[in-house]
Amino acid sequence: MDVMTTIFYFLVTIGILIFVHELGHFLAAKLSGMRVEKFSIGFPPKLVSKKIGETEYTLALIPLGGYVKISGMVDESMDTEFQKHEPKPWEYRAKPLYKRMFVISAGVLMNVALAVLIFWGINFTQGKYVVDTTEIGQVEPGSPAYIAGLQPNDKIIEINNKNVEHWGEISRIINAEALGRSISFVVERDGVHKTLSLPAQDNISSPQEQFGIVQQHLHAVVTQVMSGSPAEELGMQAGDRFIAINGEPITDEQQVIEIISAHPATEVSIEWERNGETLQGSVIPTDEGRIGVGIGRGPVRHIQYGIISALPAGIRDMFEMLGLLLRSLWFMVTGTLSFSENVGGPIMIAKLASDTAEAGIITFLSFLGLLSITLAFINILPFPVLDGGHLMFLVYEMIFRREVPAKVQIALQQIGFVLIIALMAFVIYNDIMRL
Repeated sequence: MDVMTTIFYFLVTIGILIFVHELGHFLAAKLSGMRVEKFSIGFPPKLVSKKIGETEYTLALIPLGGYVKISGMVDESMDTEFQKHEPKPWEYRAKPLYKRMFVISAGVLMNVALAVLIFWGINFTQGKYVVDTTEIGQVEPGSPAYIAGLQPNDKIIEINNKNVEHWGEISRIINAEALGRSISFVVERDGVHKTLSLPAQDNISSPQEQFGIVQQHLHAVVTQVMSGSPAEELGMQAGDRFIAINGEPITDEQQVIEIISAHPATEVSIEWERNGETLQGSVIPTDEGRIGVGIGRGPVRHIQYGIISALPAGIRDMFEMLGLLLRSLWFMVTGTLSFSENVGGPIMIAKLASDTAEAGIITFLSFLGLLSITLAFINILPFPVLDGGHLMFLVYEMIFRREVPAKVQIALQQIGFVLIIALMAFVIYNDIMRL
């Protein structure tokens, strides 16, 4: 994608996240009877603004955040003029503690709600394609799985007393629970159930280290076909299994990617299977060497959700994303993962936004959901300037029955603002160095 398209998708992505977050604060303040003086998307200088009623609505130049200015509150504006008069009924400081906590938390809650809504919608409209096997095909010698005693052809029944029905559940439980911890398996081997265990000291200790098992019956399966893509014109559908490309038998998804990407704008012949029927045709990949399909490992089973059952599935997806984020942060704090290699700023977000948009609306929405959860988590951290910092002021007030002095709040806000700017400068520099 060109630079202008990348910038466009960055602005769309950031604009949605900021708008939803600030809308949470705005609506909560209105519901709590507070006066909102300004609703800004972006930071000054302002591009356009319009005052409607008591609120000035602003679109500003720097698209790295936004803010809602509420009467009677010490915030990023550092405005303390309101302290020269007695509290007015519509001011933040005049409201009960629970209402102020609600207003401060509302932005984070809206970002969480956005993520759940996205994953709910994806599950309802697309469902999930899962690798429909729990049978082990390969065990890497010397790996944690090998040490645990797992063998090829073992069928995994339980992990840590949790039943597993497909390979995605095996991967999720191992990734979520097994890093550096003891883990137990119940497997079916030659018709007999066996219990195996792996002590914590023999388990994987970092995300880069693999557990060491590959599923049985491996083949490349189409999980998604992008609208208007060469694959859609060819007639391919989700669930199709690749058999051969240009006469070369296909055994895994990496082969598909390598062969297609090696033939940009050049006709290739594809043979695939659908419901036991063999189909074939020719297609011309894009100039970037893509035909517009998502590819996974098979055999694949399509799980479909109704509008009700898609909601708990969406909530589970949201918590899985949050768990992945927390684990990644923990490994960066402990030095297992490199901070500079795993933290991205606006340039990296712009690149990922354009890449995921090119891959299709579902991929882009999944990325947006992940970013929304990330923004919620970052904002709830107990750090000055962030929502979590304001929440800590209120927790202090709840415990000690008095407010944090305004001068202290302003000083902490200023320190926090400087640190945030320094961090932003670092991640932008880091983005540039990785280009």
